[in-house]
Amino acid sequence: MNKSDFFTADAVKPHFTYDDYCESADMIAAHLGDFRPEVLLLLGSGLGFLGDRVEARTCVSYADIPHFRASTAPGHEGRFVFGELRGKRVAVMQGRMHCYEGYTMEDAAYACRVIRLLGAKTMIVTNAAGAVNTEYSAGDLMLISDHIKLFDFGPLWGPNIDEFGTRFPDMSNVYSPRLRELAKEVAREQELTLREGVYMYFPGPQFETPAEVRAARILGADAVGMSTVPEAIAAAHCGYEILGVTLCANMAAGVLPQPLSGEEVNEMAEQYAPHFSSLILGCLERL
Repeated sequence: MNKSDFFTADAVKPHFTYDDYCESADMIAAHLGDFRPEVLLLLGSGLGFLGDRVEARTCVSYADIPHFRASTAPGHEGRFVFGELRGKRVAVMQGRMHCYEGYTMEDAAYACRVIRLLGAKTMIVTNAAGAVNTEYSAGDLMLISDHIKLFDFGPLWGPNIDEFGTRFPDMSNVYSPRLRELAKEVAREQELTLREGVYMYFPGPQFETPAEVRAARILGADAVGMSTVPEAIAAAHCGYEILGVTLCANMAAGVLPQPLSGEEVNEMAEQYAPHFSSLILGCLERL
């Protein structure tokens, strides 16, 4: 076996083109008539049920959309739900793509750009993650103020698509200060404790090691997780105003003397879904 056996032409995935995104958007638009979303809701573990609360909804399966990838993570429906929620026209993603499923960051962020072409200007992204900050507790909600990504190429790697944004986008305020203040106001009104901190991306699917968690804490992270950052980078590049909220579903590895499991994360996400969804819906109503 020689080196060329590992690097065949079929193994090199081409980057998406602007026409690819337009083809996906046009297919969805054909299902929506005159409806156009103003907010993209990218829901993590435990919040997919919000898509079922959308009124006058139209559902579009990812499998039917050109160039889309399948969402294989447990509990992810794998479809868009379009309609009205708390007085806003929304596109709800019931399921997302993760790099640990074998996808590139460009794949993981693909939907954000497609929905931007349909008119959405605001993205609310949620996730379940592990708490690194030892002052946090499992079940805490954390407003994302910033993120750290040290792994893999980003979603903007490759030829820049000028129709979406500049070659070298600023990342100073990926998570909108205005929307963060709005979320804090909603949390106070609902008497919810809302932390604010830095989310650090790890590719997964294995949980982080205790040594990696200690390193993340030294670098300034408050929570660690396997999603959100690919989408947030691409969304910032193409002009979304972004609100990110994390459910600290467990304490990260090494914080407590116990092993971690995906089942625990899902159980905690379901347990705290009422508080989490109340905050997200309150923010949506106030946009």
